Amino acid sequence: MLADQQLLRIPGPSPVPPSVTRAMGKPMIGHRASETKKLLQSIKPRLKPIFGTKQDVLVIAGSGTAGLEAAVVNTVKPGDEVLVVVTGAFGERFSKICREYNITVHQLNVAWGEAVNPAALKQALLEHPQVTVVFTTYCETSTGVLNPIDLLAKVVHEQSDALIVVDGVSCVAGVETKMDEWDIDVLVTGSQKAFMLPGGLTFIAASERAWKVIEANEQPSFYFNLQKYRNSMNEDSTPFTPATSLLFGLDQVLNLFDEEGLDIVYARHQLMMNMTRAAFRAHDIPLLTDDQSASPTVTAVRPADFSAEDLRKVIKEEFGLSIAGGQQHLKGEIFRIGHMGYCSPADVLQIIGIIELGLIKIGKKIDLGKGVKAAQEIYLQQEVLS
Repeated sequence: MLADQQLLRIPGPSPVPPSVTRAMGKPMIGHRASETKKLLQSIKPRLKPIFGTKQDVLVIAGSGTAGLEAAVVNTVKPGDEVLVVVTGAFGERFSKICREYNITVHQLNVAWGEAVNPAALKQALLEHPQVTVVFTTYCETSTGVLNPIDLLAKVVHEQSDALIVVDGVSCVAGVETKMDEWDIDVLVTGSQKAFMLPGGLTFIAASERAWKVIEANEQPSFYFNLQKYRNSMNEDSTPFTPATSLLFGLDQVLNLFDEEGLDIVYARHQLMMNMTRAAFRAHDIPLLTDDQSASPTVTAVRPADFSAEDLRKVIKEEFGLSIAGGQQHLKGEIFRIGHMGYCSPADVLQIIGIIELGLIKIGKKIDLGKGVKAAQEIYLQQEVLS
């Protein structure tokens, strides 16, 4: 392994394209200068199709968790009751944020590795008719589950007057997202995953219905006050100092999306998911999620007869390949592969090939190349269908 060659395939942060790295290296400009105004004018309209919305997508200097907190503090008042749908560690994060603000939290707990059943959400809303907001995740990073957000939003609006707030951090820009059509009220994502940037930006958009709630909310907020960001965005500015270098990079990311086409971006992620899952199935290595619930951006694997941590260790030491482990009660039980953003089918073939070698190294008996072959066949089948 070369000392400075690292293969980063965790579910965020994800690799950054060379052209984006170069863009971020541009000389600094004044954040109130006309150049920054032009930069935001370039960025603003091109974020909307990624969210599937006509609303402005606000850009905040901060992590994805900053976006989640902004969503909470702007839509909920202390003493309000909310419903948090928990399908993994990041659903639980919404609960933790809410409790910090003295918000009464009801949880709909779903088994890790399973998607939310809309019928279960309906029942939870019937049991807690006073909730003002439902918080849920689109892709649960800790399990590789993609929740049926369109169906969940429909249930929320049919059964209540509550808003639905969605954490899309680990999948927006990697999977089709239709905020307006699906009736999502607030959608949040971050820069370090399918957006192919370093961490440090969070993006958030709100529906007209949500804005009415936000405008009437007297919850004190300074930095995370979304009305300030909306007012500044209308003037092609930001209320506070922006992460200018990341904005340079974001502008180039949007150029890359324009060149590839969002439909192709989403098809590429679907293909990489199918290739990855086929490879492990070829070796009879269990996957954590079923096909219907699987995310195109991250795959979770739950081995039955070898150590996930032993595999992670050997492929990191010998090949510089980093994949993620499990979180909380799944720590040591699963490993997770990120295939999002700056990632292609060629990368998937490399990942599978290295993992096969790693399996041999830790003593698991496999037919070398069987997983790669299965992934190749999925790729060739996709070529025939396209």
